[in-house]
Amino acid sequence: MKYRRILLKLSGEALMGEKQFGIDPFRLHQYAGEIKLVAEQKSQIAVVIGGGNIFRGIRSNQPDDFERVQSDYMGMLATVINSMALQMALEKVGLQTRLLSAIKMEQICEPFIRRRAVRHLEKGRIVIFGAGTGNPYFTTDTAASLRAIEIEADVILKGTRVDGIYSADPEKDKNATRFEKISFDEVYKRGLQIMDLTAFTLCNENKIPIIVFDMNKPGNLKKVVLGEKVGTLVEF
Repeated sequence: MKYRRILLKLSGEALMGEKQFGIDPFRLHQYAGEIKLVAEQKSQIAVVIGGGNIFRGIRSNQPDDFERVQSDYMGMLATVINSMALQMALEKVGLQTRLLSAIKMEQICEPFIRRRAVRHLEKGRIVIFGAGTGNPYFTTDTAASLRAIEIEADVILKGTRVDGIYSADPEKDKNATRFEKISFDEVYKRGLQIMDLTAFTLCNENKIPIIVFDMNKPGNLKKVVLGEKVGTLVEF
C-alpha cells in the first residue's frame, strides 16, 4: 500500500450519475463499493463531497438579489445531505463511519474536531467531512485541502469523470494530451483548472500531492492507493 491515509474529494455532480440532479442510487452504491475495496487494504480514508447536484453556493447565473453569504451556506447544507447519503451507503456495505460537520448539527453528525477526526481514522472508521470549511466564500475543494492538511493525509485523491489532467478540456478538444505527472509550478504556468486557486495553493505550500483520476472506472480507487499508475499525479 503506497498511501496510508488518504483524503478522497468527490464532486456533488458525480453523485448524479445519469440523472439531471439529485443523487443516483446506483452511483452512490458504486462509490461505496470502491471505498470498501480500499478500506480492506487498511488504508485510512477521509472523504469530502461537494453539493453541486443539489445546490451550488458559488454560481454566476444566480439572480442579483441572491445574497452570496446566504447562498454559500445553502451550498454547505447541500454537502451535508450528500455526506449523509454516502454515510448510509457505506454502512450498508459493512463499514464504520463518522460524519463530522463544520457547522454544528448535533442530531445528525459530530462537530469537526481535528483530534477526534484523527482518532476515528486510527480506529479504521471512514470519516466524512461535511459543510465545507463552515465559512462562505470557500469551495469544497478548499475544504478538502484544509482537512487533508489538518489530518496529515498522504495525498488528495480527486475523483472525477475523466482519467487525469489534460492540456485542454478533452471533452472539447480532441487534440488534448494527458499528463502522467505534472508539477505544481507547471500547472500554474499552464493555467490548468484542477482545483480553485486557494485549494491548490494550500496543497502546494503544505507539500500534499494530488492525484486526479477517473472515479467511475471500477477498481481505479484501489489501484491509486496501491501506487499503480492511474490518472495524473501533481507533485513537487
